[in-house]
Amino acid sequence: MTTTTALAAPTRPRRTGLRSPHGLPGALLVLHRSALWFWLLLVAVAAGALLWMYGWGADAAFAEFVRRGCVDGVLNDGCDYIGPAFSRYDIAETVSGGLINVVPLLTAVWAGAALIGRELEDGTAHLAWTQSVSPARWLAAKLAVPAALLTAGTLLLVLLHRLAWGAHTELFRGMGTRQWHDEGTFFANGTLAPAYTLLGLTVGALTALLVRRSLAAMGTTFLAFMSLEYVITSLRPHLWPVETLTSKDEYPDYIGMVVGDGALTSAGKRVADPICVDSAQCLARHDIVGFYRDYHPSSHFWPLQLMETGIVLALTAAATAAAFWLLRRRTA
Repeated sequence: MTTTTALAAPTRPRRTGLRSPHGLPGALLVLHRSALWFWLLLVAVAAGALLWMYGWGADAAFAEFVRRGCVDGVLNDGCDYIGPAFSRYDIAETVSGGLINVVPLLTAVWAGAALIGRELEDGTAHLAWTQSVSPARWLAAKLAVPAALLTAGTLLLVLLHRLAWGAHTELFRGMGTRQWHDEGTFFANGTLAPAYTLLGLTVGALTALLVRRSLAAMGTTFLAFMSLEYVITSLRPHLWPVETLTSKDEYPDYIGMVVGDGALTSAGKRVADPICVDSAQCLARHDIVGFYRDYHPSSHFWPLQLMETGIVLALTAAATAAAFWLLRRRTA
């Protein structure tokens, strides 16, 4: 081949990283590698604490528990003092459960400030759109890759939390702490943790597309997600029919998630408790013949979980659709 022929031969254009099949996900992981390492570290710390709770930590705490005679929910004077082994176990539960609970909020703020907001503010997103990457494909990659990593890590932590919780509930039953319906425990023991994490991701992306400034998106996302989470969790006790206990002389025992209570008249009407404090005359004057308590037993755990998860996932789908609609409208 002569020099002239070699110069005349067409050269094949090199494919850029964004045009390759794995270009967008790869570029996303490189761009946000600090967030990726932070996520891996968080999962490792929480998983380590949960595994320690399941094994050595629980063995030491339970041995201390037995020595104090606090087994099978029977309370005595020895149960009033928490020993060092149980204190360490309780700290591990607080740390691991707290990390699981804070993941959705961290995800929302990160998605609003760094994942979407900063790229819109710096013009990085517009640069990607000029390299044969459509805005819709860009946003799809921005949501799909973090969603896969966050869901996998959160599901792992939830499974480990359920493993530790289910194997050693005696440690909590005897001390009267960590009920199944407590906010942190309820969140970390089921499908809510990954669902809220996905909601945080989409809410952060939608807010960033609206604001298009990283710092403003951070604050707006924080307020929006916290408000949304508060509204949803306030509806939790009403997502499934309650069960009712009644008693003639005093309120029924607390045996689950209490939704409401009060007094009963002779006609069966529910009224506010007049606080008679065992005064027969007071009870007769207000026509009080008994007391009631509406509650959710532990068997309602999964119905409540799945109902709330369905609501959260529906909002996630709506936020995702709104984000794509807004992006298409602004880049048309």
